[in-house]
Amino acid sequence: MGLIQLTYASQPFGFDEPTLAGILLDARRCNLRDDISGALVCRFDLYLQLLEGPEAAVEATYARIESDSRHLEVQRLFARKVEARMFAAWAMRDDPARSWMWSPEAVATGAVRRASAHDISGVFARLASEPAG
Repeated sequence: MGLIQLTYASQPFGFDEPTLAGILLDARRCNLRDDISGALVCRFDLYLQLLEGPEAAVEATYARIESDSRHLEVQRLFARKVEARMFAAWAMRDDPARSWMWSPEAVATGAVRRASAHDISGVFARLASEPAG
């Protein structure tokens, strides 16, 4: 069974703690069921997510996200086949965007669209290397 990683970015609609908690609850429940792991970087102006698992399950999850009204301007960044998961222990790790991430001004002017697959992978590699919390 082949594993893939898929990353996307979107703009939150109605970002607040209850909305984020609902997204994480749904993601963790569905991801456990579908054998998907990953991470969600979240803040008021950006959701940046990495999904990983069996290709069909990851693509189905992404399709649900594209039609989810809590996400605006969903943009698929890249998908690639991988040998191992980056977030194997997490149905969905969540993390606020750190200061080393793009500024709100950079996001507003298209920094995520201009980022390379290598840049995006680096964001998640750095997150995976940090302790949760």
